[in-house]
Amino acid sequence: MEARVSQSLQLSSWIKSDKVVRKPGGCLRFSVKWNEKLMHRTVISCHLQPRKANRRVALKVSCSSHNVQASVLESECITASTDEIETLKNKSEEVEEYLDGRCIYLVGMMGSGKTTVGRILAETLGYSFFDCDRLIEQAVGGTTVAEIFKLHGESFFRDNETEVLHKLSAMHRLVVSTGGGAVVRPINWRHMHKGISVWLDVPLEALAKRIAAEGTKSRPLLHEESGDIYDETLKRLTTLMETRGENYANASARVSLENIAVKRGKDVCHITPTEITLEVLIQIENFLKKQESIVVL
Repeated sequence: MEARVSQSLQLSSWIKSDKVVRKPGGCLRFSVKWNEKLMHRTVISCHLQPRKANRRVALKVSCSSHNVQASVLESECITASTDEIETLKNKSEEVEEYLDGRCIYLVGMMGSGKTTVGRILAETLGYSFFDCDRLIEQAVGGTTVAEIFKLHGESFFRDNETEVLHKLSAMHRLVVSTGGGAVVRPINWRHMHKGISVWLDVPLEALAKRIAAEGTKSRPLLHEESGDIYDETLKRLTTLMETRGENYANASARVSLENIAVKRGKDVCHITPTEITLEVLIQIENFLKKQESIVVL
């Protein structure tokens, strides 16, 4: 890893007046026609400059824009039904009235779906999406989170995580997926409270099943030991939750997958990312309306 090397990440967004809609690269698969109206494309660049192992990364964020003719917006990744897309679109329009461009930070345990839901949420709101873990990995030359923990330790990773959140908190119209342990440091909450934070609360049993199925090699705080991988994963997740539970509760809003399962009459493991995203929008709206009523009083 050389200090001279610089990594960068760019996201492009279509801007019409004060509205932003993501370019290809999101999650839902659909098209929207804009009647050939003149649009502006803003390129958000994150330049992450690696430093020595005992120091934090430098994250430089800049924006540029130019006029383009846009007629069709298409995205990719997760296929959703027309009804689901329409429901998300309608709810996002209701929420946007209260959001006022504030960033949204998704917090929760590893494997809770922050990245998947974050991409759908960003696509729906016309926001740009950032994954803190990926930004840190790029900053240290493409090294994975697991390797960073092994080579430099958790403290080094957490320092860089705080730096990334600090830089992103100065921006607007972003959905940010945070690492599972980002909630432990009070300074991270100072950055996230500049926007709106949402806790994806998933039952530990469901998390353990998901992580055990995927494997734990990419999870530095989970160690495969002798015995059943599900049992060992559940045991470790339970310990982590005992230390982080109160921290997650600091979030502006909570999305409980158990509550969603009850409302929809299905098992937690069968809840879709779009259903979770809709609940995120509902809970954000509830929080913002409550906040607005307090201000009026």
